[in-house]
Amino acid sequence: MSEPEGAEVVRLPAGDPLPDWVARLDRTAFGAAWKAPAAHEALWLIPEVAFARWSRVPAAGEAELLRIAVDPAHRGRGLGRRLLEACQRELEAEGLVHLFLEVRVSNAAAIQLYRTCGWKPCGRRPAYYPDGEDAALFQRVP
Repeated sequence: MSEPEGAEVVRLPAGDPLPDWVARLDRTAFGAAWKAPAAHEALWLIPEVAFARWSRVPAAGEAELLRIAVDPAHRGRGLGRRLLEACQRELEAEGLVHLFLEVRVSNAAAIQLYRTCGWKPCGRRPAYYPDGEDAALFQRVP
């Protein structure tokens, strides 16, 4: 399968509305769509294919990955890694060098992605998700 058209990573400009395709992918991946990013959030896109949503705390030099999703039809081609690495570079260039995330302990593909992108386990939240599944905590510090 070829690369999707417009496969470069772009940042949604502050104040722009959430694209419809992001809401659809959000529902597919997580069961519900969030609204447009708040002022402290940033959203990176591979248009029509993937997104990553971050919460930013510039005063602390921190950011937290809130959601990352790749359209099921485009998975397994390195797009999640490309998106995550682009976000990491831009956040670090902004001085946000302490990065955090949580992930379902059963999400082996995501955990492998995070590990290959330099993330380290740093904790666990028992019964964190509504269905009772634990969350694994990861951090990335330069």
